[in-house]
Amino acid sequence: MSTDPSHPTDPTSPTLAEDLLLLLFDPRNGVFHGEGVPLFHVLAGAVLVDLAEQDRVEVAATPTWRGRPVTARGDAPPADALLRPTWERVARSPVDVQQLIVETGPVLRPATVDRLVERGHLRRERRKVLGLLPVTALADGGTPRRAELVAAVRATLVDGAEPDARTAALAGLLSASGSLPALHREIPWSGAVHDRGRALQEADRGTAEAAEAVRRTVVAALATMVVTATAAGQAR
Repeated sequence: MSTDPSHPTDPTSPTLAEDLLLLLFDPRNGVFHGEGVPLFHVLAGAVLVDLAEQDRVEVAATPTWRGRPVTARGDAPPADALLRPTWERVARSPVDVQQLIVETGPVLRPATVDRLVERGHLRRERRKVLGLLPVTALADGGTPRRAELVAAVRATLVDGAEPDARTAALAGLLSASGSLPALHREIPWSGAVHDRGRALQEADRGTAEAAEAVRRTVVAALATMVVTATAAGQAR
């Protein structure tokens, strides 16, 4: 498999989930911020936002007894293998947005990591734990992609620069996921950064009405799930 980022096996543009996972990668220790359930949730949210931008899913305008069902649009699945499983799930039957995030998130992590390795943004390397046990770890791949993403989000949240639609989506998802404070070394955390992140969660980005409805629903669902998870952890 090629690791040249200019010639990936999948030639499509990076998905939002790829860029989000790359942002959450910590090159110092080879792990992802928010690893576990929070990471699963935010990746699933990013995929839904991408599908909405492509007019491949829509969300119920008002809640029903099943919550806020997401339904598929179109007859053929997306060409991108990272987006296809989520679309196929909602094509089988409408499902509440939070339930969809819970169902699809875990399978997205390995597939998204594989895509980042394929594009050369991350690489796998063999290491030994305690000098004895061989393990496979992730390391920075040496492309400029992550630095560019960090710089764009930092300019938006720290400097107050006006973001493009993709940067706004990344910053809004990061804010809703609760992972922004973990990026403090590169995107200094402050009350102003918190407020700008919240504003991007709620902002109207001028996209198509259906896509905007999905984005807002996804961001609200992520924020609710973070609050619920935090409260559950404090109650233990």
